[in-house]
Amino acid sequence: MTEPINNITVANEDELNRDPLSGAPGSHPLGTGAGAASGGLTGAAVGMAIGGPVGSVIGAAVGAVAGGLSGKSAAEVLNPTAEEAYWREAHMNEPYYLQGNDYEFYAPGFRAGWEGRVRYEGRSFDDAEAELAENYNRDRIDGGATWQELSAAANAAWNRVDKQRKPPQ
Repeated sequence: MTEPINNITVANEDELNRDPLSGAPGSHPLGTGAGAASGGLTGAAVGMAIGGPVGSVIGAAVGAVAGGLSGKSAAEVLNPTAEEAYWREAHMNEPYYLQGNDYEFYAPGFRAGWEGRVRYEGRSFDDAEAELAENYNRDRIDGGATWQELSAAANAAWNRVDKQRKPPQ
């Protein structure tokens, strides 16, 4: 059965990205989590300045809820399952593709790009690349591709999310 989500039709139940509590399609835990984390930190800082330690706790809670809602909105266009399916098919057509490198080689770069686009809302890839590289290198599996080998893939995934967000002309 096909079901349109955010003007994108998906044909596979696995691609509906259902909310674990409500079952509604279009759940975005990555965006919600990223927004909640940044909102919580901001709220804690503001709360500490205004109300001391108690204000910090209250500010963190309020900021996390507001940030989570904001992050969910920012991620509405992003379906990680659909992104992975797209890149699994399209990676060989990219200018940086090297013969013999399969999807799994590039996958961490694509993931860093689409997740980073949600996490660093309002910034360009160039502005966020140092942090993307730092996060990638921190979590990199021993023997995995270097950031230099994957930065073009990350940039491509980042740009794809941007293109999907632009309203049709």
